[in-house]
Amino acid sequence: MRNGFRRVNCIFHFVGSLLEILGFILLFPLIPALIYWGQRGDGRLTVAAFVIAAVTSFSLGLTLRIKFKSETLDTTGSMLICALGWLLVSAVGALPFVIALGSSCLDAYFEAMSGFTTTGITVFSGLDEMPRSILFWRALTQWLGGVGILSFFLMIISQAGGAHHMFGAESHKISSGRLAPGLFNTLRILWAIYAMFTVLAAAILAIEKMPLFDAVCHALTALSTGGFSPHDQNIAFYGSTNHPNYRLIQYTLTFFMMLGGINFLVHYRVLTRDFRALWDNTEIRYWWRLIAAFTAIILIDRLYQTGAFSALFARGTPVKLADFEESFRHSIFQVMSILTTTGFGTKDIGSDFFGALSRQLFLAMMVIGGCVGSTSGGFKVLRIAILNRLMFSELFKIRTSVKASTALVIDKKTVPEDEVHRVAALFFTWMVLVLLGGGITALFSNLGSFESFSGMFSAVGNIGPCYISADDMINIHPVVKITYILGMLAGRLEILPVLLLFSRKAWR
Repeated sequence: MRNGFRRVNCIFHFVGSLLEILGFILLFPLIPALIYWGQRGDGRLTVAAFVIAAVTSFSLGLTLRIKFKSETLDTTGSMLICALGWLLVSAVGALPFVIALGSSCLDAYFEAMSGFTTTGITVFSGLDEMPRSILFWRALTQWLGGVGILSFFLMIISQAGGAHHMFGAESHKISSGRLAPGLFNTLRILWAIYAMFTVLAAAILAIEKMPLFDAVCHALTALSTGGFSPHDQNIAFYGSTNHPNYRLIQYTLTFFMMLGGINFLVHYRVLTRDFRALWDNTEIRYWWRLIAAFTAIILIDRLYQTGAFSALFARGTPVKLADFEESFRHSIFQVMSILTTTGFGTKDIGSDFFGALSRQLFLAMMVIGGCVGSTSGGFKVLRIAILNRLMFSELFKIRTSVKASTALVIDKKTVPEDEVHRVAALFFTWMVLVLLGGGITALFSNLGSFESFSGMFSAVGNIGPCYISADDMINIHPVVKITYILGMLAGRLEILPVLLLFSRKAWR
């Protein structure tokens, strides 16, 4: 049998196993469907929707697993499994939206892809009246996608051949550093920390008197830095309804978004009482500095809007502590929401100089994203640090000698030249995708250039908020939706696995 055919066999075999596992996961939304039976549309239709989707996923997966035989994987095959797996998982995950909501196939697929990639862009409205089982499924897709569908699959299928290659296929979510000896021990520890933080978030939100269902959904989407909410107004819903603990809820979500944006290796070290992890590497130091700088600028914009900024320089005009606290809370929530690519935040910034600067910073934050090994999207803080060091390295060569040694050193370790080239190539491709997507959006809509490019920034960076209104996003041209679907997948998988899908040689 030819090598190429063996690779195809292996790819479809593992994708089949992945769909079998998804079939069981699709039964979890039956719990809220039964609890809330007869309320807001939950009943026979929603139960049927998830049962049909579960049976379809399991049957298709079983067929693929039996028909195609397993072989040891290489890196290329693992990347193809990664890309194809996410495409098929999103397709099956869209079935409940089609059956229970009567959504179009394209909109359902868009919503599922947005969920699994933790992007958070939604084409659904009327969330406050939607069946809770559907809302729970939206949140669960983001939680599963937060650390990676394949990592969850590998944790369960511990005998997968070439598992280390599949582990690397989602490397921007999981650091190459191991938490413990052995890949599967690392995955179990990773998911244990992830689950523990999720339960803790849900418990704290429930104590703050958020409805239990809302607390669970927001815990699932805060840790995964996804941003799906069971309300059309998102977190602003609790402010508009005068929730007594709205401020505490914002601080709680800010904290857990921050946890989601930090490398999970750092969490493991802190949990094992190695507190130096919070400052002893380049990426985490960049992370804290970025948060402080962005928060300061957004805070100034907020204070200017409320008039508190002018009061600081007016004699005899005291600045109310409550006003400052509200502005600070709003600013840090916005920064963590955008920088971690969660999307819980809003975009109500001013039109003055600081407001214009804030808009540009929001786009910059979309590009940067969170840390390597986190659940966040974006290009990643560590890679921004590498590009920054590369720029200064080139300047040093110009000032001294072109023959001078300019090896890049991060945390006292030389960055391999191959990794530097890979980072540069990814950044270039990232920018090309944004430009192409922005151009397509402008061509097939009446949106301006700023709104058009912000939409593709949002898709490739796996972040929900952009400067396209909710109504415009729902009604946007199908070609743009397809472009954003590909952008979300490319951003989530770091582009290369998606490009391999279109390479003939990769399948041989």
